[in-house]
Amino acid sequence: MQHATNAYGQVAKQTANPRQLEADLLLKAASKLQAIQDGWDSRRPELDAALHFNRKLWSVFMTAATGPDNPLPAQVKQNVANLGVFVFKHTLSIMSDPKPEQLRSLISINREIAAGLRGA
Repeated sequence: MQHATNAYGQVAKQTANPRQLEADLLLKAASKLQAIQDGWDSRRPELDAALHFNRKLWSVFMTAATGPDNPLPAQVKQNVANLGVFVFKHTLSIMSDPKPEQLRSLISINREIAAGLRGA
């Protein structure tokens, strides 16, 4: 979790908008996963590190988004929690039987959430 927290902190220094920060980190995770999917044969050894980064990022993201101090509506908090649980379960599934096409849903979720955070 320290790596994701450090990444979060480094990007925070570059931007003042927390939503932009979250979007940037989600896109960074999606980009890592996309690069592995696109170059599966040569980049497969990078999979565990990329999945770990994404999982830690989602841990931080879920904790922040669903915390009692977060002003988000309860339904949004629940939706973030549900997505996070899916990300965690799907990550375990990928780790147990890795296939490049399995990365597609994690990449898509990260990109879609990032687009929403950016207001796109």
